[in-house]
Amino acid sequence: MAYRPKDTQERITHRLKIAKGHLEKVIKMMDGDAYCAEVMHQLQAVDSCLKETGNLLLENHLKTCVSDAISKGKADEAIAEIMQVFKKKG
Repeated sequence: MAYRPKDTQERITHRLKIAKGHLEKVIKMMDGDAYCAEVMHQLQAVDSCLKETGNLLLENHLKTCVSDAISKGKADEAIAEIMQVFKKKG
């Protein structure tokens, strides 16, 4: 596992738990035959929370792992790795 400052790891874990709570609510709403617009609103909350979490993780990765790789002369490898992550997003 890559190095993450404890506070950053806690923030990421906290955000993931929030997203999990939102997703659990979506499932309950679907089981309860909730109004579609309300379900979509809750899904947007899940999506937003996951995007924020991904951004936080990316920022941490750039500041720690990528920075370290660059200082060791491995910039091309670090950049290629990040590019692979974003190419798979589609």
